Amino acid sequence: MADPHAFHHATRVYWDDTDGGGVVYHGSYVRLLDRARAEWLHALGIGQQALREADVLLAVRAMELDFRKPARLDDGLDIAVRLVELRPASLVVAQELSRKGEGLLSARVRLACLQASTFRPRALPEGLARVLRTTGGIS
Repeated sequence: MADPHAFHHATRVYWDDTDGGGVVYHGSYVRLLDRARAEWLHALGIGQQALREADVLLAVRAMELDFRKPARLDDGLDIAVRLVELRPASLVVAQELSRKGEGLLSARVRLACLQASTFRPRALPEGLARVLRTTGGIS
């Protein structure tokens, strides 16, 4: 994902991310990807508390993971996040998890915009949509 619009989040594999053999448990990748997306939004000036106060929730609607190689205890990881699609009430991001430039996992994640108090679909708030359009690399 060599893209000028990709956001990069550095992290490390901790004991609680792994199974008994020191390999990242498959379910732990979801948490790592989620944290990278939260950091991406934060870097764009979109805080989770502000979304909550606006009664907005970005919920994972669909996720496709391609596991290529395992990450292991103490590995330093880079997780790239790139906006690939923006719709009125959802967005899709591509994520790539790598170790020293070696791709370990790729993901495609659709996030639906919901009204937090009812969990019903709603349009992305205009301010959020504008930030994503102008900084996300989508025209």
